[in-house]
Amino acid sequence: MDALSDLLRVIRLKGGVFLHAEFTAPWCIESRPEPQECSPLLSGADHMVLYHYVTSGRALAQVPGNDPVEFEAGQVMILPHNDLHLMGSRLDLPPVPAKQLVQPPESDGLVAINHGGGGEPTRIVCGFLGCDKLDGNPLAGALPPLLKFDTRQGAAGSWIRSTLEFAASEVASRRSGSEAVLAKMSELLFVEAVRSYVETLSDEHTGWLAGLRDPFVSRALSLLHGRVAHAWTVDDLGQEVGMSRSALADRFTKLIGEPPMRYLARWRIQVAAQHLRNSEAPLARIAEQVGYESESAFNRAFKQGFGVPPATWRKHTRLQSLAR
Repeated sequence: MDALSDLLRVIRLKGGVFLHAEFTAPWCIESRPEPQECSPLLSGADHMVLYHYVTSGRALAQVPGNDPVEFEAGQVMILPHNDLHLMGSRLDLPPVPAKQLVQPPESDGLVAINHGGGGEPTRIVCGFLGCDKLDGNPLAGALPPLLKFDTRQGAAGSWIRSTLEFAASEVASRRSGSEAVLAKMSELLFVEAVRSYVETLSDEHTGWLAGLRDPFVSRALSLLHGRVAHAWTVDDLGQEVGMSRSALADRFTKLIGEPPMRYLARWRIQVAAQHLRNSEAPLARIAEQVGYESESAFNRAFKQGFGVPPATWRKHTRLQSLAR
């Protein structure tokens, strides 16, 4: 299993909810929807990843504290951390909260926004991905506040563009099974956007995503994620990827920010949390599945990572889920 796919599997992307927005210049909105605002469509989601696909016209987008970014027809803006953000033809106008503009679905079944001063039109398809909390997941610190993905470029561009247009028609038609289709489409869009971002990183860039560009570190990550319960040593990992123990440790630490075995220990706890959340398996079995020889060792490691023992964490997490 490649490392990126494994990270996405663990956070459980839950699929998209779509709406159509039509703006006319001048306009400026601010937005930061919460998962509960999309309930029950995103029931159980702790976090949202937003994306906006510009189907015609143009728009500026900005996460406060960062530079504004311009988007044109055929481009997608993705907000991995669901930060408060501005969008508009101009960003120096007083922003209107997006939630005040949302109109209930009409005959086509789509939630809609129509707003602006009557000038140049911009049309946007907005999508939402629900997922588990990103806390502790390497993606949390690896992605910028705002990703820009151009569907007009690259081998996947035309496919992504037609996918987004098809997604909107699926929602409009209310066809049976459309939610499952949209879930997979949204996940694939996010993966392609992340891959595209990785390709733009400079050689000097460090971090988890930069590790995916390095053939040796990327191979090491894939091995650790693919065989998380294996009793890895840096010597074994180096032999698998074709590097000496010291060279791999140095290279891995420089790019990822921590040594391979420390990274593996943290990832094992993330995988264990997924098992605790989604299964009834006893603690001893989960400990074995993520590479711990005893339940007591697993308890100590989990408590160090999450602050409470795994049984307590499982109970608290399920109570929170029931309360939503």
